[in-house]
Amino acid sequence: MAVLLVRVTERDPHGAGGARRVGDVTADDQPRDPREEVRAEIREFLSTRRARITSEQAGLPTYGHERRRVAGLRREEVALLAGVSPQYYVRLERGDATGISESIIDGITHALQLDEAERAHLVHLLRTAGTPRRTRRRTPAAAKPVRPSIQRLMDSMHGTPAVVLNGRLEILAANALGRALFSPVYADPEGTPSNARFVFLDPQATTFFRDWDTVANDTVAILRAEAGRDPHDRDLSDLVGQLSTRSDDFRLRWAAHNVRIHSTGVKLFHHPVVGDLDLPYESLPLAPGSTTSLVGYTPEPDSAAHDALALLASWAASEAGADRRAHAPQTKAHRATPTPPDPT
Repeated sequence: MAVLLVRVTERDPHGAGGARRVGDVTADDQPRDPREEVRAEIREFLSTRRARITSEQAGLPTYGHERRRVAGLRREEVALLAGVSPQYYVRLERGDATGISESIIDGITHALQLDEAERAHLVHLLRTAGTPRRTRRRTPAAAKPVRPSIQRLMDSMHGTPAVVLNGRLEILAANALGRALFSPVYADPEGTPSNARFVFLDPQATTFFRDWDTVANDTVAILRAEAGRDPHDRDLSDLVGQLSTRSDDFRLRWAAHNVRIHSTGVKLFHHPVVGDLDLPYESLPLAPGSTTSLVGYTPEPDSAAHDALALLASWAASEAGADRRAHAPQTKAHRATPTPPDPT
């Protein structure tokens, strides 16, 4: 059967000429060898890390008359800093991960000044590139339910919005206040509420997230890290393909190959009901090594955000009450009695 290959490309965000591959989609849904895709990821990840570091930042001597043909470090300079031969590093940057040791990974981490998230991402890619061929697995259409004990824990967190997010940034569960906080995301008609789809495909997102650029960068970096951990996840591949074809903002960020680990921080919201909210958050994995996490948003005591959340909780309770009344079966006591005729 012939395969129609649609190549999604976009301009290099670093300003270099040419186009950079974002993703490949086949018309008959025939996957390529995942190892080849991962090797391409290794090439692009290492080359983008190398391009961002100048020789001055790396502590290498520079000469005023020297004209560099590439942005950032040359491959031989990375090899020198990493303590490997130039030939070995060239093979590695081409995606050949055969026989790589922890000490070599440490050397490359040092040479390219990788942070914790970037080093973990590289390790995941190298490990996958060396495994036997596997086809992409299709995860179940319905997201795996959250344990009842986790739901009870969230429900007991009065005054704290709480949600459970998986590595694709889908909201798998929430308490009442968490659902109220993310009510615009829950309006997604495509099934499981998705922060990623909301950020890039819903025009409300740029208002809901007051620091939309930061949120957009973080969203892509989290998805990129998840793709490195599990490149065989077909649902993730489908999500990336959807966002790549429908959002220029996503494509530009995806091509940068940035990865992040976000376990704490502050989110700046503008909620349609209660206005601005500055909410510190903590993200706690539900199991060791899991990318499914419970995220709680805890306002500073006696802050404007604390008062706004109290108002949001009141609004959510009233909405829930109205919904229950609207769906409750009508009893005789609630049926309207006919108005008696006017005796006059």
